[in-house]
Amino acid sequence: MITILAIESSCDETAASVCRDGQILSNIIFSQKIHEIYGGVVPELASRAHLLAITPVVEQALAKANVELKDIDAFAFTQAPGLIGALLVGAEFAKSLALAFNKPLIAVHHMQAHVLANLIQPKDDKKTIPEFPFLCLTVSGGHTQIVLCQSPLDQKVIGQTLDDAAGEAFDKSAKIIGLPYPGGPLIDKYAKEGNAKKYKFPEPKIDDLNFSFSGLKTAFLYFIRDEKMKNENFVEENLKDICASIQSRIVSILLKKLKKAADETGIKEICIAGGVSANSGLRNAFEMMGKEEGWNTYIPAFEYCTDNAGMIAITAYYKYLNADFEDFSVVPSARTA
Repeated sequence: MITILAIESSCDETAASVCRDGQILSNIIFSQKIHEIYGGVVPELASRAHLLAITPVVEQALAKANVELKDIDAFAFTQAPGLIGALLVGAEFAKSLALAFNKPLIAVHHMQAHVLANLIQPKDDKKTIPEFPFLCLTVSGGHTQIVLCQSPLDQKVIGQTLDDAAGEAFDKSAKIIGLPYPGGPLIDKYAKEGNAKKYKFPEPKIDDLNFSFSGLKTAFLYFIRDEKMKNENFVEENLKDICASIQSRIVSILLKKLKKAADETGIKEICIAGGVSANSGLRNAFEMMGKEEGWNTYIPAFEYCTDNAGMIAITAYYKYLNADFEDFSVVPSARTA
């Protein structure tokens, strides 16, 4: 048996997970609420909150999995990308445990882990995991990518955002119309009751399989500004339609490029992942497109969409099988590469 304890601390979630032979036994997530009053994540506050939360979170993960530290075969942590102070907390905690118990240390790339969240065996036996090769649209607050996955450790980014991420487009749009942080889920909530065809927003013309959301954000900003000059209550009176319309445009941009990638590669095993994959508008449109295109579609369980340690654990499991370990000189990195 291979038992791995994994830690995720790249942003504002402190998380720990225990994985045994590829099965997730526990996945504990502590979300930091302190950032809400600031309208976004404050890096220094995130680091301090991780320091306070990491020990009880790890203890809960071990208890739920019914294992002890002496039972762990390797310790894993998120190495990159993320907030450097936040990453350091998880990295040094994992290093300390690996050193104390003389066990291997595994460094995991956060975006690679989002992709492999699709390999976590669902509790619902009716669902399956994708076969290789597969494509994965990975969408979060900081990244938007299309990844060609040939095997668990053989991933290639074939398309990515040239500026802002889709998740940032959701959050900034929410801020423009006065919704509190985090605004992305609130846009999703109001969009369910709105008319997605009420307002038209531009679609960026970007070559290849890449994305761009900066122009859309600017267009949305000017649209709201101009409409409020005509009617100061415009947002309040049309909130649901505004949310439905901007969400529809972001989703259409994402899925249009995903379809292009599928057409060019001929791959029918298609996944989505990342925090934005929890968006109901994206999930529904993705599954609908999958039926139209004859794809086999996969979406991680909700708890594995947003930042979590289960995805770090499953990635670490495959790295363990490949003896892909690190020495104690390894350091976290804020950047993707």
